[in-house]
Amino acid sequence: SAELLHDAGARWVILGHSERRHGLGETSAGVAAKVEAALRAGLHPVVCVGETLAQRDGGEAEAVVAAQVRESLPEALKGQTFTLAYEPVWAIGTGRTPTPADIARMHEVIREAAAGRLGPAAAGMRVLYGGSVNPANAATLLATPGVDGALVGGASLKALDFLAIIHAA
Repeated sequence: SAELLHDAGARWVILGHSERRHGLGETSAGVAAKVEAALRAGLHPVVCVGETLAQRDGGEAEAVVAAQVRESLPEALKGQTFTLAYEPVWAIGTGRTPTPADIARMHEVIREAAAGRLGPAAAGMRVLYGGSVNPANAATLLATPGVDGALVGGASLKALDFLAIIHAA
């Protein structure tokens, strides 16, 4: 539970990760409820959003991600510290990444959707990129306009790779 995470020393919690959304069918409404539970427990949420390859190829990526943002951010986030993370599902663990221009555009879409949902309360949020971040692409990804940091998965389990990503920041 969120309370147990807080009691164990956690201060941040990742919600809506692609594995839960696309692997377990977690809905944006479910993510929003978890965000509220996290806030009640004193945790800062990192809300993940992202499209599948079929959605990207079908020209639906921006609409899908904007809807996930709007539907995953409850009003309770106003005045709270939170982060959004863009993880294109098709890029996670595949070694494939969108172009920096695609990432910059999607981060813009995310910021617009969050501002539309929460108004000025969204101004201070950070937007991370997560999707096959590795030592070879970290510097480019982190230099992309609108990217405030990286959500690192598998590469964080390899000390030298993770250290290289940290140094790229």
